Amino acid sequence: MTEKRTVAVLGTGIMGAAMARNIARAGHALRVWNRSREKAEPLAADGAHVAGTPAEVVEGADVVLTVLYDGAAALEVMRQAAPGLRAGAAWAQATTAGLEALPELAEFAGKHGLVFFDAPVLGTRQPAEEGKLTVIAAGPVAERDRVTPVFDAVGVRTVWAGEDGAQGGATRLKLVANSWVLAVTGAAGEALALAEALGAAPEAFLDLVADGPLDMPYLRLKAGMIMEDRLTPASFAAETAAKDARLIVEAGERHGVRLDVAAASAERFRRVVEQGRGRQDMAAAYWASFEGDGRVSGQRHEGQAS
Repeated sequence: MTEKRTVAVLGTGIMGAAMARNIARAGHALRVWNRSREKAEPLAADGAHVAGTPAEVVEGADVVLTVLYDGAAALEVMRQAAPGLRAGAAWAQATTAGLEALPELAEFAGKHGLVFFDAPVLGTRQPAEEGKLTVIAAGPVAERDRVTPVFDAVGVRTVWAGEDGAQGGATRLKLVANSWVLAVTGAAGEALALAEALGAAPEAFLDLVADGPLDMPYLRLKAGMIMEDRLTPASFAAETAAKDARLIVEAGERHGVRLDVAAASAERFRRVVEQGRGRQDMAAAYWASFEGDGRVSGQRHEGQAS
């Protein structure tokens, strides 16, 4: 029988709430906190203790799981949690934090006697809700049994990418994977926008590539969301995609690699956020092909399926 843990989840947005539910369903004692408490309250129905502060939520926790916006947010919240932290607890930071943030996060863990795991996840809303994420993790081999039951509750597999979370092996792999995800998402939106501009039906494009080497389930998924105007609720928010794109470009620059596609993705998602679509699904990158708020006379209009 899998040993049960007391798990504190800090951050119950799209991913955090889904992960928390699966942790509770696996039989672990669940404690949750979110900056906007109303996003954490529904988890009480799953048996979670909803805490009012970060310090309260981590009291007695065997595993602390942060699912926050970025590295700065994770560090800020953990500093608030410090009075309640228990020396010897494991901290799995599932935020896509970027490489520059990791040394400071690991240093904080060391000062408070925490076992630090860099553990971003690969997947969006649906796999998170189904407990089918891929956990990309780095942390000491001797301590992995602490977090394995929690990772098993939220994912179908864990890919280990190093023994020292501070070295960023897991985050490095996550940035590589996200560079591909964002490139495919942006390209799908551009192809549909170009088809409409040229008077070639998007459906004709999808039929053309159907079942061939240029086809893929992810293209079908994102194209369907665009064509059917199903951008909310977001599976992965455009504003988060914009943040990840910036982190990818910065990582490339620091390591002497020119990432033209990633830079274009970052600019594309920046425009989407500027259009007021930051909380829509990242498939909203489609709208970055159009000026202003995306309403273009003679082309596809808001709310109109192609």
